[in-house]
Formats: sequence, structure tokens, C-alpha cells
Amino acid sequence: MKKLFIVAIAALGFTFGAQAQEGFGAGVNLGIPMGDLDDFYGFNAGVDIQYLGAVSETFYAGGTIGYSHYFGKTYDAGPGIEIEQEDIQFLPIAAVAKFMITEDFSVGTDLGYALGLKEDVDGGFYYRPKLGYRIADSIELNLSYAGISLEDDINASTFNIGFMFQL
Repeated sequence: MKKLFIVAIAALGFTFGAQAQEGFGAGVNLGIPMGDLDDFYGFNAGVDIQYLGAVSETFYAGGTIGYSHYFGKTYDAGPGIEIEQEDIQFLPIAAVAKFMITEDFSVGTDLGYALGLKEDVDGGFYYRPKLGYRIADSIELNLSYAGISLEDDINASTFNIGFMFQL
């Protein structure tokens, strides 16, 4: 796990240094937990800061750091037993790749490591494939599937909709 974290930090540092000309973006997103977490968490909200540089006319690379908050819900744990799940938070740090299919449509992914921000929540490998559609000169609508591979084969995953604002 620590090796993966070091690789993610190195990739982020490389992309920040190598792609210094294109610019920053800030994003917000809302998500619906899926898979292993959908019984325990009602929704997810996140924010991201990213930096992208042009590798070619249609391919961009960079890095991102964000904050992801899973909101716990009350669930039935048996006859007459209800449990209120505590919220959990992660700090994803990732390399970003983005390919422009047309002037307005893009596909991309974030790959890195998400740090668990609670004492009893470890981090894990972070991945987030994305589809984007530019709705204005500096605003992109994004659909994404974000996943964090945690211990014991648990996958914290969400289906998200969000906006990325070019700064």
C-alpha cells in the first residue's frame, strides 16, 4: 500500500512539473454509492483541484487532489436494531489523463491513491474513469465512476455527476 502511495505521489509530482503551461481547474460532484457501500452510505459529495497540460492537440495529462465525503445512513441490522453509520472521508491524489474526442466531448481517467481521513479507515488504490461534455468555454459537465480499493476486498465506489470549472 505504501509503495502505491509513493508511486501516486511521484506521478503527481512529475505531471505537475512536466505540464506547467495549461492551467488549473476546480470541480464539484455528487455521487450515489454502489457495490459494497450502498447499504451503509446514502450519497457522496466531493471537490477536486486539478492541473492539466497539453501533451498533444487532443491529449492532456496532469494531476489532481480532492476531498470525497461519504454520508452515512441508518440501516436495519436485525429485528429492532437500527445502526447509524458514521460518515467517512477520503483525500484522493492522482495522475490525470484526458483525451478530447471532439472539441466538446472528452474521456479520461484519474489513477492514484486515496488516503482515508478517519483513524479506522485506511486508504487504497483510487481510479475514476470520466466522460466530459463542455457546456461553456470554461465549464465541463462530467459523469464518472469513482472507486477506492480498500482492505478485505471492499470497494468504495460511486457513480457521480459533476462540474469542472477552468480557472
